[in-house]
Amino acid sequence: MSINKLIGRNLKKNLRHYYLYVFALVFSAALYFSFVTLQYDPSMDAAEGSIKGAAATRTASILLVAIVTIFLLYANSIFIKRRSKEIGLLQLIGMTKGQIIRLLSVENMILYFGSLLAGLLAGFAFSRLVIMVLYKITGVQAIASLSFSPQALWQTVLVFVFIYAAIVAMNTLFIKRQTILSLFRTSGTAEEKNQRITKLDAAIGLLGIGLIAAGYIVSSRLFGGDFMSMNALFGAMAFILASVIIGTYLFYKGSVRFLFHLIRKRKGGYLTVNDALSLSSIMFRMKSNALMLTIITTVSALAIGLLSLTYISYYSAEKAAEQSVPQDFAFFTPQDAALFKQSLDQHAIAYEEKQIETIQVEVNVASIMESKMEDVTFDADKMLMPAMSDRDAPGFDVHPEDTVFSGYSDALSRFMPLKESGEIELLGLTEVIPQHYIGLERDFLLPYFFSSGGLPVAVVDDSVFRRLKQDIDPAIQRETSLYIGLQIRNEDELHQANQLFLEQSFGSTIAPLSQLEMAVNQKQNMGLIMFIVGFLGLTFLITSGCILYFKQMDESEQEKGSYTILRKLGYTQGDLLKGLQFKQLFNFGIPLTIGLLHSYFAVQSGWFFFGAELWMPMLIVMILYTALYSIFGLLSVFYCKKVIQDAL
Repeated sequence: MSINKLIGRNLKKNLRHYYLYVFALVFSAALYFSFVTLQYDPSMDAAEGSIKGAAATRTASILLVAIVTIFLLYANSIFIKRRSKEIGLLQLIGMTKGQIIRLLSVENMILYFGSLLAGLLAGFAFSRLVIMVLYKITGVQAIASLSFSPQALWQTVLVFVFIYAAIVAMNTLFIKRQTILSLFRTSGTAEEKNQRITKLDAAIGLLGIGLIAAGYIVSSRLFGGDFMSMNALFGAMAFILASVIIGTYLFYKGSVRFLFHLIRKRKGGYLTVNDALSLSSIMFRMKSNALMLTIITTVSALAIGLLSLTYISYYSAEKAAEQSVPQDFAFFTPQDAALFKQSLDQHAIAYEEKQIETIQVEVNVASIMESKMEDVTFDADKMLMPAMSDRDAPGFDVHPEDTVFSGYSDALSRFMPLKESGEIELLGLTEVIPQHYIGLERDFLLPYFFSSGGLPVAVVDDSVFRRLKQDIDPAIQRETSLYIGLQIRNEDELHQANQLFLEQSFGSTIAPLSQLEMAVNQKQNMGLIMFIVGFLGLTFLITSGCILYFKQMDESEQEKGSYTILRKLGYTQGDLLKGLQFKQLFNFGIPLTIGLLHSYFAVQSGWFFFGAELWMPMLIVMILYTALYSIFGLLSVFYCKKVIQDAL
């Protein structure tokens, strides 16, 4: 047989067995090319000024290269080991190592660059859809065009040529370091076969579970008042990161094996074929895959966590805008408000006006402060906050001796939590007014312009407000003390009113605020980040799913002899398939479950810094990730079914 015929037969065989690898190659090339195209696409100019598309995509493309390179090198290492017997046979029939290296290089070149060409074509066709999705998420009003970028093409080709060179170097090193005998033993010694559970294994298993649990407990208390100094806070974060990652590695190294050993022990040695094919197989293979599974689990948790946090911020854009600007439009001078009201009247847009007079006042909150940061640079016992009369706050009827706080930000309340009631002091320039603090309401009554970093507003009786107004400290007052809020009566006219607002030229130094515009800006900023994180997360999801799938292919081929024996003993295809379904459920389900738990505890410890909604955005991200991840588990089951059918 000639070398050309041998190459052709090997290519045909590889395409049939490694179709998912070819798909991953095509997908990686298409994803990278369409992503890089964003940097050079002329239609991105329409988004300039609202999103920094080129800079963000350039940074993400570097991470994308790293993910794709690691994946392709790892996948190639699996496939070259699977072909070790074939390489050994070629040496036995007289081919030199150099000839075998050239043979494999030509095969890889045809397969690799054929997939690259298909990926470039798919990426070019897909690039317009990518830009459309980006515009949809960020709310940019522009037309996405289909344009070819020579710069993106050359950048993609250079990157994948570099990856191909690394693959050839890896194959060359592997072949040169192996003897003929070792090539025939490579696949048989890939996994650990020691089936004895030692005391050290049990200790490692318990330690892994304990470290993960400790990381979760500290994470849940991170901003709960237990760590009230910057050093303690950073120390706790470092402990969480170290304990969870090390605990995850030890979990795969010993915990899974130890737990499954306890399950087998409870059965008294009477194992069904399902137990033999699922629990027993996982016990002795997961230990050798501990490092790979730790990396997959950690990066999965990172992807899910980051995507959840960005989606929380994106999902909470409207609510965050409502907290920053209570009415649809906020003005701080009568002239600006009059100018905009005149425009609304000309277009027959009905509105409601609300005016609130405020002052800045220092409040001694030492007796109601539950805890405070130890190394802050300001006096946490005294809060500089806006004060307003209960006459301007509908629903508030405050007695002269009482004060109500309203609108404390979630993030700040975690660092400086307040008691439900207590005694406080309102500090004027010359007078101190003692008050009884009667609680905190969630309503945000004033724009963020008047609050100092998210502090609440103090609602007092009108008589107390007048006393404070006569004794104000000029040094701590804002440029203006007047807030004029306009609420559009008909929501259908809000977009028209917002367009009129954007067209106005206001003359004051304090810019008026639009609630809708603030929500749009946050969606644009967080939408771009969510788009990039989602892109990288999808890439890692595909690559990690493929890696687990390739490992299951390898294990199924190694266990094919066991399936043949079980079939000869009388077990049906259905019996074996049921056991292998349980095996794939554990193989894919354990890393997914641990990754979801890691991301949940990471998100719940600090989600309030990003938005006002937790469960809905986080659950949407987790459900989508789980659904996409499960596809590879189903593909593994289908492949196992094919191996079982070929076992006899």
